[in-house]
Amino acid sequence: MIEPGELIQLQKTRGKNYIRCVPETDSIKMADGRITAEQITNSHYGDFVYTHRGGEYRLVMATLSDLVKGVRRETQIIYPKDIGFILMKLRVFPGARVIDAGAGSGSLAAAFAWFVGQEGAVYCYERRADFCDLCRRNLEQFNLENRVEIREQDVEEGFEQNSVDAVFVDIRTPWTCLDAVQAGLKPGGLVGFLLPTTNQVSSLLEALRETSLDEPEVAEILLRHYKGNPERLRPDDRMVGHTGYLLFSRYHPEVVA
Repeated sequence: MIEPGELIQLQKTRGKNYIRCVPETDSIKMADGRITAEQITNSHYGDFVYTHRGGEYRLVMATLSDLVKGVRRETQIIYPKDIGFILMKLRVFPGARVIDAGAGSGSLAAAFAWFVGQEGAVYCYERRADFCDLCRRNLEQFNLENRVEIREQDVEEGFEQNSVDAVFVDIRTPWTCLDAVQAGLKPGGLVGFLLPTTNQVSSLLEALRETSLDEPEVAEILLRHYKGNPERLRPDDRMVGHTGYLLFSRYHPEVVA
């Protein structure tokens, strides 16, 4: 049975999909009516539920990929293909403390919050108030807001936390906040960066030479989907070719800059 507080996906027949958190007693409001909490908690995944106006939806278990792609956005989000690699390279684990510098719409913050669990913490820094509000609304929609602190602050001003396990930086000029990154990380901590152009990657690599952030690794993740027809198996006609370059490094304070 489905429990209150669970994240579910409501699949509209021949329409959009919607991520919702199951309420305790209230109804879920859809464009074509309301679905009661009782309907959902008395159902299983794969069942159909109906609004009071007859709208039909299939109950599907929400995945992290669904959450990331389902955020309301006013910025370019980080794609699931990149997020999976980021989570592994930054060693994000239950109980980890992670800084997300340049939170934007909050897609990566949601992934971090999902993996750090109730015992961990995510600290989002974003200089724009409207993006802070958007990030907060997205996290509340997914019932993850209690794991995340959002600060309206320029990352160049530094972080309030120290000895965190990992930092991820998604701003136009990441080389301007390397001192803040080093001050925030614990020895051996990991840092990742997202950069859209090779020019920015080169500038960041040059700047890293003057820091205690070493062992830089640069990567680009490409993903191609295939049409699921067994008689005519072939790639999809379109693909997202380039989303960004990823750069990862470790903080070793004993390294002489």
